[in-house]
Formats: sequence, C-alpha cells, structure tokens
Amino acid sequence: MKVFLIRHADADAEVPEGLGDESRALTARARALAAQHFTDLADRIRPCDLILTSPLVRCVQTAQIFCTALEHQGTLRAHRSLLPDMPVGAIDTLVAQHDGENVVLVGHQPSMAAVAAVLLHLPSFPKPVIPTTVIGLERAARGMPARLFLYAAPGKPALESI
Repeated sequence: MKVFLIRHADADAEVPEGLGDESRALTARARALAAQHFTDLADRIRPCDLILTSPLVRCVQTAQIFCTALEHQGTLRAHRSLLPDMPVGAIDTLVAQHDGENVVLVGHQPSMAAVAAVLLHLPSFPKPVIPTTVIGLERAARGMPARLFLYAAPGKPALESI
C-alpha cells in the first residue's frame, strides 16, 4: 500500500467577505506552481486508486489540480477526517480502511506531517511540510513502520529518503 500525503497549495490570505476561512481559494500563482510540481512527480506517483481531500476549498482545488496533472480518472472524495481540527488518529483509521490501495490524502499542516510521523513511527516528521509538499510512504502492514520513498517540496529536488 502506498500513501501520498499532500499539503494543500498556498491559499489567498484574504477571507472572502461574509464567509469563513474554509472558503479561502488558491492563489493563481499557487495553482500554476502546484500543476507543474504534480506534473513533474506524476510518474513517481501513478497509479493511485483513491484521492481523499479535506472539504475546505483550498484542499479541494489542490486535489483537482493533482487529478488533472496525473490524468486521474478514478475517485476523488472529500472526507471530514482530513479537516484541520480532526485528530491524527482519525486519518490513520481512514488509511487503514483502504488497506491495499494506493491512496492520496490532501490536507492541512500540521496534520500531514503528524500523519507521516505516525505512519513512520517517528516522534515528529523531520522535514518542513510547506504548501504543495508531497510525502510518499509505503506501508507493508498495519502496525509496522511505513517506509518513506518520496519527499518532494516544490522548487527543491525530490528525495527518496530523509
């Protein structure tokens, strides 16, 4: 099973009038950078069976850009376990429900780094998880530490270990 953790791309700092933080959209620059970053990584990520995203606008937009870059024709669903205030255990349970599938999770920080740390059996994730970072993990069995095979922060060379 492969699990890809993606932090959403940069969102506009302005909250739309009359709406909350959940409505903040990606900036035009972030959309372009995310599209290029995901396209550059596509061959290292394919195939993916399922893409799950936080329901917040910035994550859904990031997930849509990811789908386009990878020419993903499968499932893309919003899931409340990926909301920023959900406990990491909810995300770990979500991963376990899709055992054997290659799953992409698009969410927020600090959740994405915390999930990576939990799956790797580390006290904390040792690298920064800036917007649009992709972390690729391979999990042989639940309860066993995952193996990191991809850490890709935008604008930096992708790493196969940390």
